[in-house]
Amino acid sequence: MKRFLAVAVAAVVSVGLLGFGIWIAMLPPTTVLTPQIPPAAEAKAAREALAPKRSGRPVIAVIGLNDATETTDYLMPTGILRRADIADVMMLATAQGPVQLYPALNVEPDATISEFDAAHPDGADYVVVPAMSRDDDPAVLAWLQQQSAKGAIVIGICAGAKVVGAAGLLDGKRATTHWFYLRDLLRRSPTIDYVADRRMVIDGNIATTTGITASMPMMLTLIEAIAGREKAQGVAAELGVEHWDARHASGAFTLTRPFVTTIMANTLAFWNREEFEMALEEGMDEASLALVADAWSRTYRSKVVSFAQAPVIVSANGIRILPDRNSQEGSTESMVSNFSDQKPAAALDQGLQAINERYGLGTADVVAMQLEYPTSNTAR
Repeated sequence: MKRFLAVAVAAVVSVGLLGFGIWIAMLPPTTVLTPQIPPAAEAKAAREALAPKRSGRPVIAVIGLNDATETTDYLMPTGILRRADIADVMMLATAQGPVQLYPALNVEPDATISEFDAAHPDGADYVVVPAMSRDDDPAVLAWLQQQSAKGAIVIGICAGAKVVGAAGLLDGKRATTHWFYLRDLLRRSPTIDYVADRRMVIDGNIATTTGITASMPMMLTLIEAIAGREKAQGVAAELGVEHWDARHASGAFTLTRPFVTTIMANTLAFWNREEFEMALEEGMDEASLALVADAWSRTYRSKVVSFAQAPVIVSANGIRILPDRNSQEGSTESMVSNFSDQKPAAALDQGLQAINERYGLGTADVVAMQLEYPTSNTAR
């Protein structure tokens, strides 16, 4: 009987592995697609939809969960909007205490959602919703519903669209999200009209974006809607961004053979994990830091821990970052550059190049695919 069971189990495993191998073989190879520039009328309509509905300096709230909110989704919109200085921008959390970001970094929010409500009873003009570890946190969903009812324009960044959808704010609307989570979004909110080949989609008082790096063009579009083209051009130049329209080749971001096999290989090499140290510096560019730390923590081979001598480091645009370790110097062997002297777009490119040099192009492409960042191997 034991021998029969062993043979049966082996047969099931073999069939499973065979099926898995067939599935991988059926996946498409990496596809390079050329995104088309959306019509000018579409961009104009987006700016009009995002224009402030109230007089005075807008109030923008970026909400996060304390235990896990996506690093770049939370930090980059805040840093870009504060850099523009066209609104009062507040980083919020659902409870007291720091916000542990995923996959790297730890920050102090400006206020809790209850403290924000007490200071702003009329609500925010705009609410930015990053990807979170849970899409159904009751406090987040109730607060989003309240803010929308008060007239806020709600912007779901990346898989933050799933949170917006769980709040019922995407029902019957056009929307998009990170390519990997699209099926989840549509399963939960089946009345959504998914729009492909757009980095951002605006429908009424709701905006959604594709993957993590789409927060750059989304925030620049918001800046242009609030303060005009010239202001947006100035901020774009500081970020190193040439254009911020909605162009996107959605078909270039999907499960492919190289993507799946690289993740499998990196995951199976569990004995070969690396922990890198990244220095935090007073006045550093938080967008560059977020992108590079995020990238190094998505290789399936490495993660980043931050260090600084001070207990709190304040970034260029007032974000209070808490180092993982308090030390004056990191280990030379385990240090990676934060590229703090580079514009954010260049910092990400150089971070990906450093990952390529250490782990190979396949791993760098895996990171870019997770960030939904157009490269020469995805979309031109």
